[in-house]
Amino acid sequence: MRVLFVTLAASPHFFAQVPLAWALRAAGHEVRVASQPDLMDTITAAGLPATPVGPRLAQDESVEELRRRQEKAAERLTEPPDAQELMQMAEDRPERLTPDFLDGLFTVMTSAIFQNFSAEETVDDLVALTRRWRPDLVVWDTLMMGGAVAARASGAAHARLLYGLDLVGTMRERHLASLAARPPELREDPLAEWLGWTAARYGGGFTEDLVTGQWTVDPTPASLRPPTGLPWVPVRHVPYNGRSVVPEWLREPLAGRRVCLTLGLSFREVMGGDQASVPALLEALGELDAEVVATLDAGQLAGVGRVPENVRVVDFVPLDALLPSCSAIVHQGGFGTAQNALAHGVPSVVVPNDLWDIHPRAELIERSGAGLRPPGAGPLRPAELRELVTRVLDEPSYARNAARLRDEIRAAPSPSELVSVLEELTTRHRLRD
Repeated sequence: MRVLFVTLAASPHFFAQVPLAWALRAAGHEVRVASQPDLMDTITAAGLPATPVGPRLAQDESVEELRRRQEKAAERLTEPPDAQELMQMAEDRPERLTPDFLDGLFTVMTSAIFQNFSAEETVDDLVALTRRWRPDLVVWDTLMMGGAVAARASGAAHARLLYGLDLVGTMRERHLASLAARPPELREDPLAEWLGWTAARYGGGFTEDLVTGQWTVDPTPASLRPPTGLPWVPVRHVPYNGRSVVPEWLREPLAGRRVCLTLGLSFREVMGGDQASVPALLEALGELDAEVVATLDAGQLAGVGRVPENVRVVDFVPLDALLPSCSAIVHQGGFGTAQNALAHGVPSVVVPNDLWDIHPRAELIERSGAGLRPPGAGPLRPAELRELVTRVLDEPSYARNAARLRDEIRAAPSPSELVSVLEELTTRHRLRD
């Protein structure tokens, strides 16, 4: 079987695909990974064959272009609110989920995000690749819908592999229900319009699987998964942190408790910086009776006057190697970091930023009893954060609930155990013999 993985050119998105890609390869299947040229070095460093498609995504250069697209898309609305308000895919307050909000959300998301990530040249290259290489299965990043179009154009089966909570599937179900309640002439659907036009360029048409896949592979623990009516296949989250070396100090005996502080990669890669105040974080953790390992680079440390004595600053350390020695972790709530913490049963204090699904994930972690988050909005106060971390360290229930979620992750099928399931689903769903 030939399997093509399609990923957005952002390393955390690709990292979520690596364990399954290698499981398929280890089982004897041919595997390739397609992404924008920005990611080629990261893919090949994982030992996987890479194929560039389309122009560079250049996320570190495109924040202003993204805002321009948001504003332009919002102009299509009669009374456009702030464009950022129309990017809230994680919105779940019933009073906010009005037909106008859902229309605006998919207008802006289609124009500013989905079309940008699956640009015409990118989809052209993906279709050419699938028609030339003839994969049996295409596994695509939920933000790279061009992968579904390319699978359809070549007759391959296709599935989403989620990076985070299924906001697309959840919001799509809400929007479809909203559209169905209106007269036919008022059922404008910008996402279906764009995907239908894109698929038509290669002789196809729109169907809902271009949005949500023929099925969805989801590494999120079932108890934290938003409910949808979509077919999904669980898989165990296996941490992959990229090329790394375990440092000597991490192999030394630990005298007391250890806390990890990390702000992850996603916000820096996508939006060019962190939202949390690094000096405030270090001030809060500097008075803990614990060693703090802070994974901060030179840019993040530029505004820090003094690093507390109990804080060890490292540019990078693989979380999969660090977390087994930690009693707690302070992080921004990104998928990779949160999943790593859950996979090792380490309770969290989440200092969430506004990227994608981070706020609902922070809420779910808190609700599960496996961590805490600062109450309300506004600037983070060091004393408040210190109190949260102290509670997580001292109250046994947080470690107990984090261990429960760890066991739930371990009970899911491993990537290698999922291979036979994917083989069967591929045979059932592909459009050619």
